[in-house]
Amino acid sequence: MAASIARSCCRVHSHVVFRITTYLKASLHCSPSRRSGLLSSLYNRGLLKESFPALHAGNLLAIIGLLHFRAAGHDIIALLGGATAQIGDPSGRSAERERLSPAAVEQNHRGLEPETNSHRIFSHHELHFCPDSSRLGRLAVLNNRSWYKDWSVLEFFSEVGRSFRMGTMLSRHSVQARLKGAEGMSFTEFSYQIFQAFDFYRLHQLHGCRIQLGGTDQLGNIMSGHELIHRKTGEEVYGLTVPLVTTSMGDKLGKTAGNAVWLNRDKTSPFEFYQYFLRLPDNSVERYLKLFTFLSLAEVEKVMEQQKQDPGKRIAHKRLAAEVTELVHGKEGLESARRCTNALYHSNIQALEQMSDTELQELFREAPFHEVFLDPGTTVLDACRRAQAIPEGPRGYQMIKDGGFWINHQRAANPEQVLVLGQHILSNGLSLIRVGKRNFYILKWFSM
Repeated sequence: MAASIARSCCRVHSHVVFRITTYLKASLHCSPSRRSGLLSSLYNRGLLKESFPALHAGNLLAIIGLLHFRAAGHDIIALLGGATAQIGDPSGRSAERERLSPAAVEQNHRGLEPETNSHRIFSHHELHFCPDSSRLGRLAVLNNRSWYKDWSVLEFFSEVGRSFRMGTMLSRHSVQARLKGAEGMSFTEFSYQIFQAFDFYRLHQLHGCRIQLGGTDQLGNIMSGHELIHRKTGEEVYGLTVPLVTTSMGDKLGKTAGNAVWLNRDKTSPFEFYQYFLRLPDNSVERYLKLFTFLSLAEVEKVMEQQKQDPGKRIAHKRLAAEVTELVHGKEGLESARRCTNALYHSNIQALEQMSDTELQELFREAPFHEVFLDPGTTVLDACRRAQAIPEGPRGYQMIKDGGFWINHQRAANPEQVLVLGQHILSNGLSLIRVGKRNFYILKWFSM
């Protein structure tokens, strides 16, 4: 069967509002045996959940699935849901999504354009994880708005709607779950599977798409596309699903669940991203190494053996965090994450001194950031007041004397001590003030 797949398709759900559908086309050098070995490898990793006929973890896991296909020589086309984002996919949800305005859709679309998020991940994969990039399949990005914008509702349902049967649509798990709920399901959401199915059909017609990949909750929508194509063309196409990533409590990992780990640095810094994987429970790390990295299964087994020999070193966790952070944020992002880790958890002055203003603000997102002029004779008390870290008057003075203040990881208990360059003020002009265990303030000094 794998040998008959000339081209393939993959649907991915982004952490923003767009569906991303990615299509893969086998290059001539991709032999049938190699394709068959690819599917076998993905199953062994646990990366594939279901397949049909005979033939998820969040957005990143589906993208990683695509990268495996691309590395095997398949071309991939990422389809942005610029039109269908205004409908909202009901799969895996207990209530209707909030309606997005055209302006909000356009803003989210810009977040998925070249040089951002998914494109950046594809670039990092090619640069850091592919020793022979000449064997990679090609990547293109389309938007389904291009084929919906000129259609009227009457025209669309007259041409496409005839191919769908109510009984089949009502039988989908995502529909049944909503119909049994208190809020029910709107017709808008009910029709979503028609649009996703037509996207598959459209790309099959234009690009020879043969496989669609998505999360487990997408199975019904993918099946609708499979049935539409088979009914209209008589040709066989395929669907693959990846497991959904869940928290330790079993909740789906996603933005609407309030526990998302974003791929966008503005929302989740490289440090926060790195720490998420570093802090995974011990019983999850082997599975995540198989799912989220490109290490061979033999290498994963080797890493886990090293972990068992010395669990305290957390070798597997560190390898996982490094591999995934480099994929999403590149080498610079990984280095930034490590600098922040050393500065925060290992009181490493050198790491703190090497951090940029951006990294400091990412690391201490809630910390007030002040830019101030350095006057001759500026004292510890002056610095704390400029940072607004202490109350005015004698009470603030006494708080410092009581020993609850640190500047650049060193206790500062003398309010009248003049600030010393290299100790209180680092070579990058920064001072990190900590009050107690968790309250941070950042000063950026400028010379008069």
